[in-house]
Amino acid sequence: MEINAKSVWSSCLSIIRDNIDHQSFKTWFDPIKALKLDDNVLTIQVPSQFFYEWLEEHYINLLRKTIKKELGLNGRLEYSIVMDNAVNKQDQYSIIIPTSNRSAKNNQDVSMPINLSSSSKTIPDPFIIPGIQKVKVNSQLVERYSFENFIEGDCNRLARSAGLAIGKNPGKTAFNPLFIYSKVGLGKSHLAHAIGLEVKNNFPEKTILYVTADQFMAQYIESVRNNNQTDFTNFYQLIDVLIIDDIQFLAGKDKTQDVFFHIFNQLHQRSKQLVITSDKPPVDIEGMEPRLLSRFKWGLTADLQLPDLETRIAILQKRLYNDGITMPENVIEYLAYSIISNIRELEGAMISVLAQASLNKKEINLDLARQIVENFVRNTNKEISIDYIQKIVSEYFGLTVDQMNSKTRKRNIVQARQLAMFFAKTHTKTSLTSIGLHCGNKDHATVLHACKTVQNLIETDKEFKGYADDLEKKIKL
Repeated sequence: MEINAKSVWSSCLSIIRDNIDHQSFKTWFDPIKALKLDDNVLTIQVPSQFFYEWLEEHYINLLRKTIKKELGLNGRLEYSIVMDNAVNKQDQYSIIIPTSNRSAKNNQDVSMPINLSSSSKTIPDPFIIPGIQKVKVNSQLVERYSFENFIEGDCNRLARSAGLAIGKNPGKTAFNPLFIYSKVGLGKSHLAHAIGLEVKNNFPEKTILYVTADQFMAQYIESVRNNNQTDFTNFYQLIDVLIIDDIQFLAGKDKTQDVFFHIFNQLHQRSKQLVITSDKPPVDIEGMEPRLLSRFKWGLTADLQLPDLETRIAILQKRLYNDGITMPENVIEYLAYSIISNIRELEGAMISVLAQASLNKKEINLDLARQIVENFVRNTNKEISIDYIQKIVSEYFGLTVDQMNSKTRKRNIVQARQLAMFFAKTHTKTSLTSIGLHCGNKDHATVLHACKTVQNLIETDKEFKGYADDLEKKIKL
């Protein structure tokens, strides 16, 4: 029988399947593809960097033993990681799986570490002051923070559109500077990186630098200490697109603000692009020089608002797709319904669900998601919308939302629709007219009648009261 990569990996999977639960196997090993087998080195393809790191952290011992069993003492495993933003491009990492803990050289027991090597070249330090010579600068941009991975919604459409315009014509639009502000965790840093990456893709010759306000300040202090402030200023005047993240941290730092003011002026006068982010609009930043604040308003000031339900669901689906992981739709929807104030917390809850399922051998389901939401983001408020209420009520009675909102006069469907109206009035601030439009295009009088009917039935019909109590609990979960 011919020994090839697929047959070896198939044998490995048989062993792995017997040693972990079904859900973990499906999540972390089903998506893996065997690429090649060369001199006892098996190369497998994983969907993402996140996927690779998870395997290394949680399953390296199992992989080591499996490869040793299938390929012998000299067996090795290599990962081929599909990059998020590349076409026909992969970044390769090798893990050499040690198969013995005894050193042949001195015959002593030793702990043999995993040797991780990468084909990536050493990244130059972006903060080495180059003087006035034009040099290649590490942009410090994170490749996965691209526009492709930045989900558009009503909450961010203006800022995203301005960013795309800048990406096509940096320094030449009316959006210079572009000042982006939002609360923590809503994507302003992601958008800033995306703008830089778009410029980099469209104009490879341009020098782009992403830097946080803290890094800028630390570099300036270092230049003062070394008495080379002129080199510091000259360096920044070489930049074609300067992205400063969290500018509010310069508040109260008068000397740093002064040097940034002059750098800003020089770049703006030469039609270089500036992108600035903050956790508040310019008018609300205390401790910032008025002349600097006035310049922040020269271009466009755009805010990122809380994402709506559809956008939150799309964010989770995109993250799962990029990482090559699957999750039941009802779990995704529950997480999106439950966490509304912070995208980082939303993604963190999703990762916690995956971790709990894998490490504790649990199925990924609604019960597990509820535990995570309760324990991991205990203080997060949940959005209760009419759409959410309709979904809960229709599922409870085994109906679709369209069936529930149809014109039929069947008693069970009418009662379901009336309950949806009742809970919409109870749990949302929506007007009766708007509730009626959502619930089968009814008028406000019909909604008011439905609410009174439900209240009467709760008080007189024990079985109906049980329905209402169950739905109340489900809506508040």
